[in-house]
Amino acid sequence: MPKAKKPLSIIDYFNMELPESNEFRRVLHNINGKNKGDGKLAILVTSAMLSEGKSIVSSFLAMTSARSKKVKTLLIDFDLRRPMVHKLFRLPLEGGVSNILLEGIASRNAVKKTTIDDLDILTAGDIMKNPSELFNNASIHRIIDEMKFYYDKIIVDSPPLIPVMDPIILLEECDGAILVIKAGATQRDVIMRARELLNSQSDKVMGVVVNNSTQSLPYYYNYRYYGYKHKSSIES
Repeated sequence: MPKAKKPLSIIDYFNMELPESNEFRRVLHNINGKNKGDGKLAILVTSAMLSEGKSIVSSFLAMTSARSKKVKTLLIDFDLRRPMVHKLFRLPLEGGVSNILLEGIASRNAVKKTTIDDLDILTAGDIMKNPSELFNNASIHRIIDEMKFYYDKIIVDSPPLIPVMDPIILLEECDGAILVIKAGATQRDVIMRARELLNSQSDKVMGVVVNNSTQSLPYYYNYRYYGYKHKSSIES
């Protein structure tokens, strides 16, 4: 009987030579250029609605930060309703954010290692029936602040903006936010509403990442037009 293949993680698809990786390096370069502090940054990644690819964008930003920039990076899955980071990296869900908030375990002890040097993960933890109650927990404001002692770059994968209040609460502890938009899918009025929600709380919007752009932009924006060959890809 043939041995079952081990499921691939998002790390197996990460290739610094792909054009997409170059785009994530540009995003990080722009973010770092806006940093006037000590170099430590917590960046919230969110979207207007579901299924716009924010978790994949968060993951690639974190991997790029760790591998390309050689920066000690932590990716936190704060989407306690629909966590995805543990699935992307093939890690256990339990022992994460919800467990820190409910059981009082130290954030540092919940961190999970990856095969990429300088990249660690804090998964969402056990699924709870009423995650909104956890966001009222004072400890949620201490997690990011505590982790800044150990990491130079923290990428926070948050829930989408319009369905829930969670991203606005998290943004209080972050230095900036990136809004992920799925090209050709997200309606303009929805995008504008999401931007209003972000700006109503603070002027922390660092920029917008347009996801799935090859499905909606003219052919001359497509990397294939310039002769690039995509050896692997992940649907966003």
